Amino acid sequence: MTKLIQDLWIVEDSGIVLFHRVFDEIIDANLFGGMMSALNSFAEELTKSGLSNFEVSDKQFSLLKDGNYLFIANTSKKQNLKKLNKELELIKNKFYENFQAEILNNWNGDTTLFNSFMEQIEESLEGFIQKLEESFW
Repeated sequence: MTKLIQDLWIVEDSGIVLFHRVFDEIIDANLFGGMMSALNSFAEELTKSGLSNFEVSDKQFSLLKDGNYLFIANTSKKQNLKKLNKELELIKNKFYENFQAEILNNWNGDTTLFNSFMEQIEESLEGFIQKLEESFW
């Protein structure tokens, strides 16, 4: 399987980033999470369905809203958006398998609880070497 996702954020409705993996963190993860949560809420008011994807420069972003959580991933514009959405759906399912409702409902605000999730999704995340190789080809 091709490692498709460059960056990933899992954001609570309040804008708190529960988990993120970002290569070049240009903006603070919590600032990004808050902004994305607000944009999605605004889009929900306008369309009743929220924001599903957008493009910036050479990246495309996909957003998947499920319950109180927003799953956000990006990849190169060269990649197929349907594949990105499918991969994001798999990550969402793994998240709920690892952090069941009882854990999420009793969460005390400590985001370190979600650090172990990285091991569960490594096969979906583009690695540094892969990114470097693609920049030369």
